[in-house]
Amino acid sequence: MILEIPEGDFSGYIFDLDGTLVDTMPLHYRAWDQAMRRVGLTVPLDEELFYSLGGVPTRRVAELIAEHYGLVVNPHEVFDHKEALFREIQHDAPLIEPVVEIARRVARTHPVAIASGGPRDIVHRSLQLAGLAPLFSVVITPEDVTHGKPSPEMFLLAAKRMEVTPSNCLVFEDAEPGMRAAEAAGMKWVRVPSRKRQAR
Repeated sequence: MILEIPEGDFSGYIFDLDGTLVDTMPLHYRAWDQAMRRVGLTVPLDEELFYSLGGVPTRRVAELIAEHYGLVVNPHEVFDHKEALFREIQHDAPLIEPVVEIARRVARTHPVAIASGGPRDIVHRSLQLAGLAPLFSVVITPEDVTHGKPSPEMFLLAAKRMEVTPSNCLVFEDAEPGMRAAEAAGMKWVRVPSRKRQAR
């Protein structure tokens, strides 16, 4: 994996979680596919659609997938079912080592934060299962803000809690909504290449 790190003297680092530090996206795809079939999806969930929604808060993902396929669903029920399915396979997710290595290195000398579109309990469990929880004292999830990615609100709150000026933060992201959020927050960002073709 090749990461293009922009030049700069950064004071704080913000990491997305799913698809950035932990290779959970194939597992999330499986859970979404099963959850949507339960509410009327009759074809395999489109992978490009799914990956285009990376970082978007989970309940909103349920709404957007339903809209795409013309389904009428209760997004809260779909959310609960999808997360239950994901919890059953969550422990199978491997680390994305090149990014984890960077996180561990910079955490020795700089504040670091998580800004994830996942539910708080799932995010904390993923960090614990991955052995990464001790690195991150600042963890931002959709429950902490009014608007999730691609709004910059999560990143701005992470910077505030790290006590770092937003323009001095570097963001690591794998999905377009997160990169747009970083741009809107005035932060430089690193694209983590998609691993969606691996570990089905």
